[in-house]
Amino acid sequence: MAETTGRRLRADAEHNTALILVAAEKVLADDPSASLERIGEAAGLTRATVHRRFSSRSALLEALTEQLNQRYLTALEQARADLGRPLVAFRRLTDVVFELKASHRFAMELSDEQHGCQSGLSPEVAAGLEQVFACMREAGEITATGADWCRHVYLAVLHQVHQLPEDAPDLVACGSSRADLVVRTVVGALGGVPRRP
Repeated sequence: MAETTGRRLRADAEHNTALILVAAEKVLADDPSASLERIGEAAGLTRATVHRRFSSRSALLEALTEQLNQRYLTALEQARADLGRPLVAFRRLTDVVFELKASHRFAMELSDEQHGCQSGLSPEVAAGLEQVFACMREAGEITATGADWCRHVYLAVLHQVHQLPEDAPDLVACGSSRADLVVRTVVGALGGVPRRP
């Protein structure tokens, strides 16, 4: 009986944490200075429940950053399934990053602020990204060898393409998606011949 109650309490706590993180992402994307109380209201939870899950605003922000990092790692894991076809893996990863930019706008900006130009990538994410570039080099898709250079080019192009309006000539002229434009641009910038994955 106590074990069942304990499991139910843990499940409730996990559910409340998930509700808070979803609400925090939405509320903070619109108002970065929003209070924990306002986030709790958006989550449909009391202030006390929010404070039980996150003792401070900085603890909540850390959790948002960690959640984003885990999603990056998941995306890299999914991309690894296609490392035999490195351009497909790179395209898949880029698709997911654009999805994260749309769904986790506040966490992405927070990560960028916390880590300056490094774009908030954890060491594990940076290593996973380097593995994707290493496979592209081995397959002859790119010639650039510097891990930092490859990462910086990729992140800079991602940011710029994300900022493009829907009717931007580079998107409209070639009828491509944002991910296609990033892949072709980055491959070309890193010494490869841009082609469709």
